[in-house]
Amino acid sequence: QAQLVESGGGLVQAGGSLRVSCVASGRTFSFNAMGWYRQAPGKQRELVARISRGGTTNYLDSVKGRFTISRDNAKNTVYLQMNNLQPEDTAVYYCNTYPAVNSWGQGTQVTVSS
Repeated sequence: QAQLVESGGGLVQAGGSLRVSCVASGRTFSFNAMGWYRQAPGKQRELVARISRGGTTNYLDSVKGRFTISRDNAKNTVYLQMNNLQPEDTAVYYCNTYPAVNSWGQGTQVTVSS
């Protein structure tokens, strides 16, 4: 299994931006679709965005037009650029393959104040 390390979260005001990153160890990264997931307090984890090995992307309806997922296969890294953040985006953000088959990393906290 790959190890996944997320970073880049923080506290931001509504309307602000953040970019979170995820570095995956192991060889599985380049051969798999990758996804960003999030889990808000008291809610189930949900898929926010995914990107295929070739770069095709899909997004949760509520983040379309605001979030952009990208990947750098040479660096085993996947990114999520989040613009116009809203309080409802507050959650711990995780990356994993899509579908999620690896153990979850520690995630990175994103908090959006109103």
